Amino acid sequence: MVTVHVSAPDGLSAPLPAELHYDTTDPYAVRLSLGAPVNRPVDWVFARSLLSEGLRRPTGSGDVLVIPRHRCHRRSVSIVLRSPAGSASIDIAESEVASFLRRTVCLVPPGTENLHVDIDRALTELTGRRD
Repeated sequence: MVTVHVSAPDGLSAPLPAELHYDTTDPYAVRLSLGAPVNRPVDWVFARSLLSEGLRRPTGSGDVLVIPRHRCHRRSVSIVLRSPAGSASIDIAESEVASFLRRTVCLVPPGTENLHVDIDRALTELTGRRD
């Protein structure tokens, strides 16, 4: 668990507990959980490669953008989350993101993700069928 700083478009900022998760059964994705676990955190799932690339340069073009070394917080990474309800910028320590990504690479090195995909589970989720 880490503390991130959430900024809304109106300029208000607040600290919030957060956690990055990685599951080898979905090796292409990472999950960012915002809020205390006991209070039903809000989860955002996006590509591990997006988070990794975002340590080096601004990346993303949809609901999730990752921007390195934000001008206000030089040792942080900004993750911009957008939805029809609005947007927010999450500033998280660059060292936390880098450490998390190193752990994921030890579990599933980039380029080997397809060796870890559970095809049966993926098809079940896509079709909604439960046998």
